[in-house]
Amino acid sequence: METFNIDNSTIRKAIIPVAGLATRFLTLSKAIPKELLPLVDQPAIQYLLNEIVGSGINKDIIFVVRPKKKNVLEYLERSLELEKILIERKEKDILKELEKLNQISKNVSILSASQKYPLGDGHAIMQASNFIGKEACAVLFPDDIIDSKIPCLAQLINVFKTCQKPVIALKKKPKDEISSYGVVEVEKIANRFYKIKKIVEKPSAEVAPSDLAIAGRYIITPEVFGYLKKTQPTKKKEIILANALNDMVEDGNIIYGYEFEGDWLECGSKIGWLKSNFHLCLKHPKYGEELRKYLKEIL
Repeated sequence: METFNIDNSTIRKAIIPVAGLATRFLTLSKAIPKELLPLVDQPAIQYLLNEIVGSGINKDIIFVVRPKKKNVLEYLERSLELEKILIERKEKDILKELEKLNQISKNVSILSASQKYPLGDGHAIMQASNFIGKEACAVLFPDDIIDSKIPCLAQLINVFKTCQKPVIALKKKPKDEISSYGVVEVEKIANRFYKIKKIVEKPSAEVAPSDLAIAGRYIITPEVFGYLKKTQPTKKKEIILANALNDMVEDGNIIYGYEFEGDWLECGSKIGWLKSNFHLCLKHPKYGEELRKYLKEIL
């Protein structure tokens, strides 16, 4: 097996797969890509971008997109015409918000890789491998929004600085919900810190190895790409990241899990997206108080 020397203790690049079909959001997703659906007053993808930049990533953000589906890239493009109109109208507050968005493209390079067919999250990640090279990198899935004081990704990066091994974000889930997630068997090392012994995709509550579910944030090392290339596809012909990571563990490689601090908001279904909107709306510094009053009036 090929080995790599990771000479950086920080993470400079991030992969965001957005090539999915979003069938659970039809017919809405036929008009609006899932990652651009609004959460309060900004699209879902903005929360990931804020997390990435807030975690110190300063090189590349690679979006894995479907051919001709580049709405998220257009969202990040600067619109001088729009800015001119806002300047003329003296819309200072809106201009400040736009400048925050423009600043992201100034701080990091926005790149894209193409996934022609929906062949699994692992297959999507492989499409970005040429941009990553022999570095460790972050992987974030837009179905998962993490509301936390310290960005979830920053928490994982702090762990990686010490261990220099892949790190998976974990969160405890109730027994009656655990069958909807990738679940880990672990050996506890310290508070919130675990060594992964096994990964099981969507186990029944009776056989689940723990109550720790995988929460859509990863630090992966270059070896992961090698395992993705040789991981057996599922019956649906998909290459799954969790399966590749489990293969690594079975081969004796070390992978860690970290139970992050913060709230895991799941936006992979319509009801999850609606609940996430409620959560963020009621906490919003500008709209929260008024919305709480309104809910009291109508409930």
